[in-house]
Amino acid sequence: MVESSGSQVAAATLVERSVDYITADGRTLNLIHIQGQQSPTKSPVILVHGAGVRANIYRAPVDITIVDALIEAGYDVWLENWRASIDFPANEWTLDQAALYDHPAAVQKIIEETGVDKIKAIIHCQGSTSFMMSAIAGLVPQVTDIISNAVSLHPIVPPWSKFKLTFLLPMVSLMTKYLNPHWGIHAPTWQAKLISFMVKATHHECNNAVCKQVSFTYGSGFPALWRHENLNDETHEWLKDEFKAVPLRFFKQITQCIKVGHLQSVEGLTGLPKDFVESAPKTSACFTFFAGMKNLCFLPDSQIKTFHYFDRLQPNRHQLHLLDEYGHLDVFMGKNAAHDVFPLMIRALDKGIH
Repeated sequence: MVESSGSQVAAATLVERSVDYITADGRTLNLIHIQGQQSPTKSPVILVHGAGVRANIYRAPVDITIVDALIEAGYDVWLENWRASIDFPANEWTLDQAALYDHPAAVQKIIEETGVDKIKAIIHCQGSTSFMMSAIAGLVPQVTDIISNAVSLHPIVPPWSKFKLTFLLPMVSLMTKYLNPHWGIHAPTWQAKLISFMVKATHHECNNAVCKQVSFTYGSGFPALWRHENLNDETHEWLKDEFKAVPLRFFKQITQCIKVGHLQSVEGLTGLPKDFVESAPKTSACFTFFAGMKNLCFLPDSQIKTFHYFDRLQPNRHQLHLLDEYGHLDVFMGKNAAHDVFPLMIRALDKGIH
């Protein structure tokens, strides 16, 4: 188990480099490769972020991050910045594009850089849904063990979120192609100012304008993506710069998936099925699903349903962890996550060591 003191991988001892990779549709994206002073003794692990954030979301200002915990456990850490990353210009990405073009190319780049033939993955939110699409379509056969947080194959949201997606999204789409939680700090257009005013008028859970915008954008709670009591003050301030533009085109796709009850592709791209539960998954990966029981972005039933789906296909092979006092992103950003969550993830990865 990772302890809360004395075991942190000091930032000064970490060595990191950015490694570009090129997708099949011609985008240049990157991986952040991070190592400690000692060479890794275990396999590479790719960490995949969610929508409207970036790879840095796994490195909140807490005593021990998941990156620290993985390095201390001997893993070779690779953070993927896929096309949804706010490190790149805003673009109208879809889960289809990420699944077909980004994640397979990122995995292949790690294989090329390390010389190994098998890696593991930790995937979160829309990094999780899109990576799940890659796995089910058989596009990342090199990935043997996958830890998924919050949502994967069966997106289920609170009733208020479903209402917003069904009735408010079409109206917002008439004004803008993007939502941007950073509008809470700087609203550059009248559309941004109007939405920012609406959020300020309806969200009074804290004094952090970006935190409130995040809740409006991504869920139903006050707040939606974390429990305030799980964040230290520094993280609550830090997140102001970690959330930016997310395209409404994505929200339209996830709305369709929510309505049918599971992931669907929307662009008709060759290499992806239209429906991701029509046939058996083309992956032999072992899955470990995590769900915060207080998640107000995607309900824990999302992961519970997906676990049962995979468990019916391969009984007693996959795992499910329900975290009573956690929400959505505080699973990684929480001040006590190094004690409550990361050891469970490390053990799941270790279980699959070859």
